[in-house]
Amino acid sequence: MFNKINQYLSLVKFAHTLFALPFAFIGLFLAVRTENIHINYLLGILVLLCMIFARNTAMAFNRFIDRNIDKKNERTANREIPAKTILPVNALIFVILNATLFIITTFFINQLCFFLSPIALLVIMGYSYTKRFTFLCHLILGIGLSLAPIGAFIAVTGFFKLLPLLFSSMVLFWVSGFDIIYALQDVEFDKSQHLKSIPVKIGIANSLKVSLILHIITAIFVVFAGFYGHFGIYFWIGATIFIFLLFYQHIIISSKDLSKINIAFFTTNGIASVLFAIFVIIAMYY
Repeated sequence: MFNKINQYLSLVKFAHTLFALPFAFIGLFLAVRTENIHINYLLGILVLLCMIFARNTAMAFNRFIDRNIDKKNERTANREIPAKTILPVNALIFVILNATLFIITTFFINQLCFFLSPIALLVIMGYSYTKRFTFLCHLILGIGLSLAPIGAFIAVTGFFKLLPLLFSSMVLFWVSGFDIIYALQDVEFDKSQHLKSIPVKIGIANSLKVSLILHIITAIFVVFAGFYGHFGIYFWIGATIFIFLLFYQHIIISSKDLSKINIAFFTTNGIASVLFAIFVIIAMYY
């Protein structure tokens, strides 16, 4: 049983929840701190569950839709569905189960979250199709993950506000930028399968430039959010670390050396999001 659970955790790359989850907590604490709203533990748990169910839905659906593509790609042929450790029908059942649980959970949060839940699912699941018809698929992924901070804020408050939207914009450009870097390793394969991506469209060197521009925009949103939110020193410590790690991946990766993509994609971005969230949340109280 534990082995089967591990297979499904691997299917959805559960460890990669670190990318968006810290920003969801930023949205959560922003609502509590700036709107003077008391949050009970149940609501916090519901928001966490929404993040988990939404991400499970998106990742499992992506693996299900891409199963035949993954089978042909040497880099992804050992994933659970191509390797037949999880059957496609079981993966689809897993998707439906998590999508249903996501919608049910939003019902117990507030009415706005519940009404917006199908739209959120449409965005995060729709990403899986986009690389078949647009090279802007990276931005769609960014939009999907950018729902984390504003979604958590709405879960607590029931309305929109600019500050959490700034953090969502930050996530949008940050994720889009590092997803372009991640796509560099599949350029030739994607061309052979007629799949779309920015690296396929403009090449590796130019893609790195686009990724850098997106991360510069990310840094601008970080700084703007800091001033707009009137945050103190702890925010700026976190912002400095985040921005440094943001550009560190552009230092260790070049068009002639892509060997450190996994370090940049998984390790650097995971650490960056966690540390940034910790310092931002501390800044709200001190």
